Amino acid sequence: MFGLNKKSATKDNQPGMLARLRQGLAKTRSSLFSGIEEFFGPQRTPDPVLLDEIEARLLMADIGVESTARIIEALTNAMRRHELNEIDQLLDTLKSRMVELLVPVSKPLFIPGNNSKPFVVLVIGVNGSGKTTTIGKMTRYFQDQGNSVLLAAGDTYRAAAIEQIQHWGETTNAPVITQKSGADPAAVIFDALQSARANSIDLVIADTAGRLHNKNNLMQELGKIRRTITKFDPSLPVEVLLVLDAGTGQNALAQAQQFNEVIGITGLALTKLDGTAKGGVVFSIAHTLHIPIRFIGVGEKLQDLRPFQADDFVAALLDIRP
Repeated sequence: MFGLNKKSATKDNQPGMLARLRQGLAKTRSSLFSGIEEFFGPQRTPDPVLLDEIEARLLMADIGVESTARIIEALTNAMRRHELNEIDQLLDTLKSRMVELLVPVSKPLFIPGNNSKPFVVLVIGVNGSGKTTTIGKMTRYFQDQGNSVLLAAGDTYRAAAIEQIQHWGETTNAPVITQKSGADPAAVIFDALQSARANSIDLVIADTAGRLHNKNNLMQELGKIRRTITKFDPSLPVEVLLVLDAGTGQNALAQAQQFNEVIGITGLALTKLDGTAKGGVVFSIAHTLHIPIRFIGVGEKLQDLRPFQADDFVAALLDIRP
């Protein structure tokens, strides 16, 4: 985390935000609780059979073997201590344990007001992960926090990527720095930094090419971009944000591990949680990588990219009011 925002907004106060988050996690919630009503009858008390069912549901939601084991262990120990005499007690314990697993990575991205401008976010991710859409939504989010934003079309290998960044610039009324298709990405980002500095822009969000099939080229390209930023101003803070499609489940975890080995990631954005029953992969990623989760995407609207908050996420997942 890089400090305090110009407008402190660690929690969303917009009335519809939690409702949209609950709606966005509906498929994952269904995979956890669909058809399980019989286990939660008014006369039912927690027992090993119920814990076995919960364990199976957690695994189906892609929460992962290790995270599931830790959750079930906590529930089992509480049951042995006779602390789970009612279903509500079990749900409360389940909620608190799940929040505990996510708190270490619940670190929204803040832009400090006193930083050496501009703050730089390098956005990486494979095609189809929702990278450019996330850039557009992030732009609006940071604008709403009182920051001026400039976009850099650093994925110069795809003409469509440049066009998409230009589209988001128009949609959010943010300036966009581009060069012709095939241009040097580092040169594009250098131009963006110069423009941002000249115009006192707070934040540069730079698209980059994500080509994991050729790690050497990717590492060289991103290394050159980092050196370019350092050459421009070694004091500039840089966030390397990986965008992952949560719908790919455990493949998203493997992808994050590969990118992290190649470059070193400082933050994650998980997209398309509204379209998958595998939203539990958030727990696997938290347990395995320990990389801050900055944002989650739970819908197609500009407002549906939201800062990741562990308690809100679990409350929406279990449909328990915080």
